[in-house]
Amino acid sequence: MTEQNERAPIGIQLFSLRGEVKNSLSGAIEGAAQIGYQAVEPWGFSGEESQWMGASAAQIRRLLDDNSLACCGFHIRTEALMGDNLARTIEFNQALGNRYLIIAADKNRMSSRPGIDELAGILDAASQQLEEIDMHAGYHAHGFDFAQIDGKTAWERLFGSTKPAVVMQIDIGNCAGGGGDPIAMLRQFPGRATSVHLKDFGGPEDAVIGEGDADWETVFELCDTLHKPEWYVVEEGGADGLGFDVSRRSLEALRQMGR
Repeated sequence: MTEQNERAPIGIQLFSLRGEVKNSLSGAIEGAAQIGYQAVEPWGFSGEESQWMGASAAQIRRLLDDNSLACCGFHIRTEALMGDNLARTIEFNQALGNRYLIIAADKNRMSSRPGIDELAGILDAASQQLEEIDMHAGYHAHGFDFAQIDGKTAWERLFGSTKPAVVMQIDIGNCAGGGGDPIAMLRQFPGRATSVHLKDFGGPEDAVIGEGDADWETVFELCDTLHKPEWYVVEEGGADGLGFDVSRRSLEALRQMGR
């Protein structure tokens, strides 16, 4: 086990604060910093335009720097890694200081073997280009990724057919919520989860991390020994992404676990 000060820092997926982001991007970023997060992960970038939520990369970077925050990843659409969009995606994220380009979801491709093969090819091709500039392509877990396709989950098929450099951003709650086994996936694909989404499952509606059914002790043991994540990313927030209390209490629970 690594010492506390060597463990991965904790960011927040800004979709957890989407209501706050839509009200005020600067207010949401400042609020994330005030409740103790070290980084943020925005969502919803296609690569078609060099802006997010009406702000340029330089404007967002200034907000991050002013609040001593890093950008720990960006949830993107698949097309952001394709064609001319990839160059814009790289340029935008380099300006943010972000190295992790994570496809948020691709239910259409993840619903069939030919679609999974196509997505694997997109991720591998992008990963090969990104590796030269110390950036990473990856895919984030949703419940539908754990549907069975010819005897294996779509998730197993994707990560069984992509290169090791493609990041497996497991989401503990989403995986379990879709009938998957996050513990088994962490064991099956060692070294791939260099960014991990922390979300609980099975607890009351207003539960935060530590109040559900996730086996956090085992999750962190496997992460520490098999994956050594660069980032943990919390995805827990209030209804419609409004308010900071759920996100704050989740971070406090992780601190109590020694994270």
